[in-house]
Amino acid sequence: MLDLGINRVMSRMATSGMLAMLVAFGSGQELAAQQSVQFASASSADAEVTFTADIAPILQANCQVCHQEGAIGPMPLMTYQDARRWSARIRNMVVTREMPPYQYDDDVGIQDLKYDPRMSDEDIATVVAWVEQGSPEGDPNDMPPPVVWPDPTAFRLADQFGEPDVIVRSTPYDVPAVGQDRWWQPVVDAGIPADRCIRAIETKPSVEGRAVAHHANSNWVGGTTRVQGMLSEYALGKIGEIIPEGACRTAPGGAQVRFDIHYWPNGVDVVDDQVEIGIWLHPEDYEPEYQQNLTLYYLNGGRGYDIPPNGTLMTRGIHQWDTPVRLDSWQPHGHTRLVAMSMEILRANGRTETVSMVSNWSALWHHSHIYDDDVAPLLDVGDKVILTGWYDNTENNRYNPDPDQWVGIGDRTADEMSHAWIAVTHLDEEGFQKLTEERQQRLISQD
Repeated sequence: MLDLGINRVMSRMATSGMLAMLVAFGSGQELAAQQSVQFASASSADAEVTFTADIAPILQANCQVCHQEGAIGPMPLMTYQDARRWSARIRNMVVTREMPPYQYDDDVGIQDLKYDPRMSDEDIATVVAWVEQGSPEGDPNDMPPPVVWPDPTAFRLADQFGEPDVIVRSTPYDVPAVGQDRWWQPVVDAGIPADRCIRAIETKPSVEGRAVAHHANSNWVGGTTRVQGMLSEYALGKIGEIIPEGACRTAPGGAQVRFDIHYWPNGVDVVDDQVEIGIWLHPEDYEPEYQQNLTLYYLNGGRGYDIPPNGTLMTRGIHQWDTPVRLDSWQPHGHTRLVAMSMEILRANGRTETVSMVSNWSALWHHSHIYDDDVAPLLDVGDKVILTGWYDNTENNRYNPDPDQWVGIGDRTADEMSHAWIAVTHLDEEGFQKLTEERQQRLISQD
């Protein structure tokens, strides 16, 4: 895996995101024809596939959370008429796995994730069969009852954890319709009087601000125990972060939160915009075994780089820790020229393991890939993490705004970035051995 080259990555590219949806729905591209994956054809199917019996449940489970009035999707997919109008494009988008928008390769690395909205092969084949059969409606009596969806402006993690214990809001900021990148860095009180362990975090731009909030990072400032560090990171499309049981990301009592919001004017005036951070806390008597933190890990070694006009680039970063660790989540980050990123482990004995790969990365959808507790990678002292990123500054990258420009590292949207956010639980030797033995026992019991 260490010699994975740019040609292989480029051959697998199918960059996704909301802009991808708009491009594909608004043009004549037959994206599905570009894919090597072949799904079942309805021409050989014995049973009729209908909207009411087969497609409506799939849309409810995978699509309607975004494709309803007032939500982020560009068109509703609530009725047969909605789906019939866009049936060919729906087929293309699900076959290319551009929708639902979750960029994570399903054929390499860890596949057991705590949040995984990827559509199953069976559901994709059903959509293909429906379209190839002419998109019939079916018996209205087969239609499932409508889903009562939560307010699209509400916190998404509230479905799992209830309403946040604390909501921290940035002070208002006016974003103009036209202009260059802007940064807003207010400091506000967190409203947490004593040290507490965080259970989950979700950073949520306003409805109007979703189109202009490129990212919104947050850090702790001060506090009774002077605990410093990262609270959370948000980038376009991200849902939130979930801290594993037994670990603690500390919210320091009496602290303030410093926002670092990167606004990107996008054609619409946004007045008095505010970003909200929902924080779910563990009970006051919660006793964690270990501390967790979220940190930015570079791929370029701090040296910077330049991508030539009409050129490509591969860059790497290697990281290790002084104590054993568990990797709880991984989130690639870059801008419009980044097209793929991977994370591997180089063990002290020389063995290499692929942890995760995203070969269709898009700056329009940032995801924190949160590993199930039983499979989150464990690293002993001497093991190393290898992060690799691939960049495409050619016309083959459909999100490249200008392939004739040199592109260097920087904070502006027109620049590039090269890092990954990784949530790490810091263990000791006893804890490392305990987790290792527990996993071995589960494997034995499963056999």
